[in-house]
Amino acid sequence: MNILLRATNWVGDAIMALPAIRAVRQRQPTARISILARPYVADIYRDQQVCDELIPYDPKGEHRGFSGREKLISQLRSRKFDVALLLQNAFEAAWLAWRAQVPERIGYDRDARGLLLTKSIPVPKPGEIPAHEKFYYLELLRRAGWLDQLTDAPHIALRVPDAARQRAARTLSEAGSRPAALRVAVGAGASYGSAKCWPPDRFAQALNSFLSHNDAEVILFGTPGEFAVSAAIAAGLQRPPINLTGKTSIADLPALLSQCQVFLGNDSGAMHVAAAVGLPVVAIFGPTDPDGTAPVTPRATIVQQKPYCSPCFLRRCPTDHRCMTAVTPASVESALLSRAKELPLA
Repeated sequence: MNILLRATNWVGDAIMALPAIRAVRQRQPTARISILARPYVADIYRDQQVCDELIPYDPKGEHRGFSGREKLISQLRSRKFDVALLLQNAFEAAWLAWRAQVPERIGYDRDARGLLLTKSIPVPKPGEIPAHEKFYYLELLRRAGWLDQLTDAPHIALRVPDAARQRAARTLSEAGSRPAALRVAVGAGASYGSAKCWPPDRFAQALNSFLSHNDAEVILFGTPGEFAVSAAIAAGLQRPPINLTGKTSIADLPALLSQCQVFLGNDSGAMHVAAAVGLPVVAIFGPTDPDGTAPVTPRATIVQQKPYCSPCFLRRCPTDHRCMTAVTPASVESALLSRAKELPLA
């Protein structure tokens, strides 16, 4: 069997979908599995041994515009897939599989794409399955007949090759990190939108208090678009951090985080990557719901205040951002201290 698997577009979702992807690999051990994914998601999956081929889909580059889409469709059509399993919810995912002439197309019946699917799966109603998003992808397999029952695991793990760990260790050393330091990885941005972001001055206050009790280093991570946030945190810190914001790629992130000891950040892709490589995580939630998107690890502490309007799932707060401003630096520092007590370097 030749399977096309359309991955999700967000890094956090890509990690929460890993149990479903691994279930496909386990159920179809002799099948050829190709994963169609945005380049940064393909980078997350590259070393996970879940597929035979990664097909990067870059609508801002190689596959931009009409001619770019047609090029991708031609590439997919030439591979003569037997079935397409669509973990992404968008209409486009079904349209591409249909245009690529994949004879069996399986996905949730949403985004007005039901007519393009040969097996249109009803979307789970509230309460039909557990709330966490990892079950959403597993339930698609179960309803499609590819999984006998929903399974659960307390940890979604990412494999990080030794060579990548060694490169990451060199990168941190060249940036000025001490090999034996307690490294606090900080991800203060969120691609979803500013509503998910705890204010930079709060990060700085919590970290300053934590550093007064620990001989630790702060490592700032983020995309180029999050440089201003990281710069604001760095300006408020009493000890200079190591600022890798905009200097590394998503492909580097799992290995770099694996060289740290604890993660502090918002509900974001970086949070899920940190949890998946085994770090204790302190995650600050505001407009989103940890019941649905908490990091899948037993070593996570969720810090949250819930005003009447939370969770709203908005990208930007239309009022006073009270769900985030109500979270105090003291509560975050307390969570960090508790997680640090579990570490041999604390």
